[in-house]
Amino acid sequence: MMRFKALVLFAGLLFTAAGTAHAQAGGAASSADLKAIGCGLAIIGAGLGIGLIGKGAVESMARQPEISGTIQTAMIISAALIEGVAFFALLIIILEVIFKQ
Repeated sequence: MMRFKALVLFAGLLFTAAGTAHAQAGGAASSADLKAIGCGLAIIGAGLGIGLIGKGAVESMARQPEISGTIQTAMIISAALIEGVAFFALLIIILEVIFKQ
C-alpha cells in the first residue's frame, strides 16, 4: 500500500509539473488537462491518506480505549491538514480547467 501511495503522489507531481512546463512552452489547452490529472491524483491520495488515518485511529482506540480522546484529537488534526491539501488541489483544478487561465 505504501508503494501505491508513493506512486500516486509521484504521478500527481509529474503531471502537475509537466502541465506547468508545457504551459511555459506555449501550449495552453493540454497543460490545463495535465494539471487537472495531477490534481485529481492528489485528491485521490488525500482520500487514501484520510482513510488510513481513520483505520489506524480506530485500531488504536480498540487497543487502548483509555486514551481514545487523545487519539481522536490527533486524528482530526491530521485529517484536517490532509483535507487542506485536497482543497488546494481542487482550487487549482477550478482555476486552471474551468477558467482556462
